[in-house]
Amino acid sequence: MSPTKLDSNLPAGPIAEKWDRHRFEMKLVNPANKRKYTIIVVGTGLAGASAAASLGELGYNVLNFCIQDSPRRAHSIAAQGGINAAKNYQNDGDSVYRLFYDTVKGGDYRSREANVYRLAQLSVNIIDQCVAQGVPFARDYGGLLDNRSFGGAQVSRTFYARGQTGQQLLLGAYQSLMRQVHKGTVRLFARREMLDLVLVEGRARGIVCRNLVTGEIERYAAHAVILATGGYGTVYYLSTNAVNSNVTASWRAAKRGALFANPCFTQIHPTCIPVTGDHQSKLTLMSESLRNDGRVWVPKKKGDTRPPDQIPEDERDYYLERKYPSFGNLVPRDVASRNAKQMADEGRGVGETGLAVYLDFQDAIQRLGIDVIREKYGNLFHMYKKITDEDAYKVPMRIYPAIHYTMGGLWVDYNLMTNVPGLHVLGEANFSDHGANRLGASALMQGLADGYFVVPYTIGHYLAGSTMLKVTSEHDAFKESANCVQKNINRLLSVKGNRGIREIHRELGRIMWDNVGMSRTEQSLRTALAQIPKLRGEFWQSVSVPGTDDNLNQSLEYAGRVADYLEFAELLTLDALHRRESCGGHFREESQTADGEALRDDEHYSYVAAWEFTGVGREPVLHKEPLVFEEVHPTQRSYK
Repeated sequence: MSPTKLDSNLPAGPIAEKWDRHRFEMKLVNPANKRKYTIIVVGTGLAGASAAASLGELGYNVLNFCIQDSPRRAHSIAAQGGINAAKNYQNDGDSVYRLFYDTVKGGDYRSREANVYRLAQLSVNIIDQCVAQGVPFARDYGGLLDNRSFGGAQVSRTFYARGQTGQQLLLGAYQSLMRQVHKGTVRLFARREMLDLVLVEGRARGIVCRNLVTGEIERYAAHAVILATGGYGTVYYLSTNAVNSNVTASWRAAKRGALFANPCFTQIHPTCIPVTGDHQSKLTLMSESLRNDGRVWVPKKKGDTRPPDQIPEDERDYYLERKYPSFGNLVPRDVASRNAKQMADEGRGVGETGLAVYLDFQDAIQRLGIDVIREKYGNLFHMYKKITDEDAYKVPMRIYPAIHYTMGGLWVDYNLMTNVPGLHVLGEANFSDHGANRLGASALMQGLADGYFVVPYTIGHYLAGSTMLKVTSEHDAFKESANCVQKNINRLLSVKGNRGIREIHRELGRIMWDNVGMSRTEQSLRTALAQIPKLRGEFWQSVSVPGTDDNLNQSLEYAGRVADYLEFAELLTLDALHRRESCGGHFREESQTADGEALRDDEHYSYVAAWEFTGVGREPVLHKEPLVFEEVHPTQRSYK
């Protein structure tokens, strides 16, 4: 495949009419014919569970896979703060267009306008759907649904269930999924890990996976495949993601020809519990919603190690309020994160390591009362106490940025289909809606919009317009794929080295965080590109993978995922090197304004960078999808 401009298959017409027009013009599958089609859905988080439930409800034969022992353990459960929707319940000026505008601006003009507008349109339906499912959103005194504010917006549009919004939304989707399992339209396969995508005549026709209990290599055929397997943040080792979150399904699809888009767009969340030592395998998120009432500050003097209650008000720097008076503590995540790093770099960080800032609730407690704060955020304060043994009602929380969400992912068109026909990708696993920076409370919105309201239409359009061979898992393509999977497993087990898998993963994480983290330079990126292949070679010479492949072997699972990260990390870094601009979470120190803000280069980089895999250690091929902004014209992002 030679470098080409990618076709996003956008519908014609005004942006507000594109989705409705497209739905009308799509081809349909007769209700009686839907049961003749088999669709594989990999993942049971918000995107996967909602897609499997919706497609089962429509009458398709759905096979749903997850690596956990229950769909309820998907990482969506960890989301805390809320989900956006343009309901304007607060009567404060919100609208579908304003949510669209905020999301395009928040993504630093590196997202596709039509996708974002559709997301804003569908947001209002998501809330109705979830309320009908019984999701216990917070309500005000009169019983109406409540809202709170999140970064990057000047309106209150975020619906929430205390600090457990992801859990409650996932339980709603899980109920819908299990209803279809009970009816027989969905078959659930827990404790399976997808290890390859199977193509027949260039179309996605199935998967090969490993049964994580028995070790058996299993093959499943279908008419289309949906990946909803989340992001790749654990390439950095320490992140807010679950330890089992990984890039394997997406990366194996990329090695079969699916383009990987904008991998360097990784989000740093500003509100995480700081690192305390090498003993940690993950970091813990403190919801962005806390910035509604918590005030971020550091001492004005460098090296001030006094306890926070001994630092007078006039010796504190509420730096976000000072620098961004219009948005204050609710600036977008990339802006808040860079500023926290700047404070630490200046020697004004707090805590034993100096890699933290304060998030202080004393003013809010005095203004609203401790009972109101406890009602809004109680479980978050409880979690903070469990982890740090500090009472945030009495002393400020200590927070610092950490890897959180990934905006890059497999490239998809407007129909959420990759360049591989039949392979659709939903939620965090695709690149489409958030540009270079995700505004808080938008991930849950995208996952549910993709699963409940987009892919049920678009996958039907694909199936109705396709003529396919009758294929079973006995087809030669499935046998070839299963053999490749087994060879890779045998290779991992044959190394018999002396280095632990986690040790190597931790070393990769250090390389990535130090060189491809919150700020990036050409020198740091070239350093990473020199170190990653060396570490990959060390892995294949020295890794120790105990056990066998014919039963439960979590070390083998982990080794396969780290092996994929050692390949994928090189692509992420190469993408960051090629993009010689700063935008959103991608901050090149060579490209910044006089006051240290991200400086885009719209003339040269207003496109989606979609990379074609050509082999391990070989230069990938860059394909470009030009980004055209007809509604929200790019300007220097400002939250002042």
